[in-house]
Amino acid sequence: MPEAAVAVPKADPETLAIRARPARAIRFRRGVIIAAAAIASLAVMVIAWMALKPVSFTGAGAPEERVRTDNRAPADTLSGLPASYGDAPRLGPPLPGDLGKPILDHRRAMAAEGAPAPVTQDTTEQDRRLAEARAARESPLLAAAGTRSATPAQAAVANPASPPPTGVASDRLALDPARDPNSQQRKIDFASGRDAGAAVNPHRVEQPASPYMLSAGSVIAASLITGIRSDLPGLVTAQVSENVFDSATGRILLVPQGARLIGTYDSVVAYGQSRALVVWQRIVLPDGASIRIDNVPATDPSGYAGLADKVDFHTWSLLKGIALSTLLGVGPELTLSSDSDLIDAIRRSSQDNVARAGDQITSRNLQVQPTITIRPGAPVRLVVHRDLILQPWHPEER
Repeated sequence: MPEAAVAVPKADPETLAIRARPARAIRFRRGVIIAAAAIASLAVMVIAWMALKPVSFTGAGAPEERVRTDNRAPADTLSGLPASYGDAPRLGPPLPGDLGKPILDHRRAMAAEGAPAPVTQDTTEQDRRLAEARAARESPLLAAAGTRSATPAQAAVANPASPPPTGVASDRLALDPARDPNSQQRKIDFASGRDAGAAVNPHRVEQPASPYMLSAGSVIAASLITGIRSDLPGLVTAQVSENVFDSATGRILLVPQGARLIGTYDSVVAYGQSRALVVWQRIVLPDGASIRIDNVPATDPSGYAGLADKVDFHTWSLLKGIALSTLLGVGPELTLSSDSDLIDAIRRSSQDNVARAGDQITSRNLQVQPTITIRPGAPVRLVVHRDLILQPWHPEER
């Protein structure tokens, strides 16, 4: 047989490599991971220990370091208070009711015998002294920062027409908010108050002034054209979305769809407030005619006063301020105590300055008022609070 006819032996299938060898996975050693975690935990513990350790650190047997307070200026609240008990305001002579039971028994005996009762001071003066004594008993021991109570003479000059507090309800209504922050006693007095008016209503039924009148309580539906952001005060415009008819018959068109509402919004936002205060001032009809209204508060479709959408409490800025204050306070703590008076003085001064700067940063971030944002297109309502006399709207004549 020729050599070409000789069959070539087949290769062993086990020796054939059909696929490439997979790449080896890169793995970290367990010991390296454990060591890195231990180092990180140790660093966190060291930083926490340095941040939470006492301000003054002295070794065993070293003299105790005393805090020097002679070079610190007193607070503004304390500087306006009396320096000693001798400078404190003195109360007047004791009131008849403060001397106890003997005087009361004596008066009762004189009244029973028919003798005239002793002439007392003027009722107004007596009520004023009673109010002063009650305020002195109920006043807190500590002075509140930023609040100074006016003397009775100053209060009388500021408001001479106001009568002195003679009843229990009036004294309770003027309680200090520091003792009753939620004004629960004021709510109780308001609920238990009585109406001193007459039993018969003195007002009579009034006829409508015009057939083309929009009575109080009517609702004008609209949607915002311009957005609202409470950082700065500004104007706001809305477009009437539904036709408004007269209140008597409901057939005469007074405010057509497409009219404009012009108003303004308030930029002062209290802490925890979530609704923007918007007031409407004008209604502009499509033909250019307009009518002025007296600051009618805007409401949402449910009738709640104000508009609510998005509220930014600036929490991220507050957290950044707290973090910055913490980092500034860690630096002086890293300085170890030394026997040198100069180093101790520098450390105390840096600690005081850093603490003061951190407090100011945090307080300024806390004083930033929330920002309320109302996006364009939000539905709004105008609730008429006074009767509006308008002209009938005839689009074919305009």
